Amino acid sequence: MTLAVAALSHAPSFGNVDPGGSTFAEITRAIDDVTSFVTEFDPEVVVVFGPDHFNGQLYSNISPWVVGAQAEGVGDYGTTEGPIPVDAEVARELHARVLEQGIEIGRSERMKVDHGIMQPVNFLFGKELTRPIVPVFVNSLAVPLTPMRRVREMGEAFGRAAQALDKRVLFLASGGISHDPPIPRWDGAPGTLRERLIDYAPSREERLQRESMIVSAIQKIADGEGSSDPLNEEWDTLLLDTFRCGDLSAVDEWDNTWFLAEGGSAAHEMRSWIAAYAALSTAGAYEFPVDRYWAVKRWAAGFAIQAARTA
Repeated sequence: MTLAVAALSHAPSFGNVDPGGSTFAEITRAIDDVTSFVTEFDPEVVVVFGPDHFNGQLYSNISPWVVGAQAEGVGDYGTTEGPIPVDAEVARELHARVLEQGIEIGRSERMKVDHGIMQPVNFLFGKELTRPIVPVFVNSLAVPLTPMRRVREMGEAFGRAAQALDKRVLFLASGGISHDPPIPRWDGAPGTLRERLIDYAPSREERLQRESMIVSAIQKIADGEGSSDPLNEEWDTLLLDTFRCGDLSAVDEWDNTWFLAEGGSAAHEMRSWIAAYAALSTAGAYEFPVDRYWAVKRWAAGFAIQAARTA
């Protein structure tokens, strides 16, 4: 049994908006480093913790977290579209083992995943995905949210469940650090928006049009013509240092409101990272072969890439 983590930010701006200077080249080199790390680790199971942006997980039945035993990609921002290869047998076993530990987690036999899960998967394994994964939706945008302590406990439950498999298990975490995009909220939303948060099935043309609008808004920020709350490098460092130290108990005191105030509207995507590192911590001390961070002002976002393994 061996556990490892690959943790990568995702961003609609990736490949669409120039972050300036040598930043994009540095990010792609770091992705290559993580890819090499994963190739060397040679995982037998890949568990992917990631959010959804109201593309597949909607208020028709929102849950704190869900294991996908069968899944398909919506294909947003150039990610894999259609059926995703899933290790269904392992997914169902992990689901059962996590439930046994008192974590109320759902299971889907028809999960839809967007770039929140698929972009880092495509970074590491290619768009024409052939390697089976186990996708785990971690709610980060649909309020109300669980206390952060439960995220840690959920991750630890996955770590113990993974160890019971007696296989090499990679936990792949996806999520942005500080960033503040416009996020639809149920409270106070007009009826048309509420309906979109319950049932969303756009045509390909409608999806592409929406993506184009979002990328254009980010480009305006990069050009100094748009507005967004600035990224918070100090807050990003606090989170990354917590993961680096290996003691995840500090997250229990992280208040959900504080997360939004310091990290921005989508900062709770870091719940996926918390889950992954909590899982890894169940196997003892770990080390970082890859550990990079960029404060990308032109994207109005912090961007980090890490790889960790048991020491």
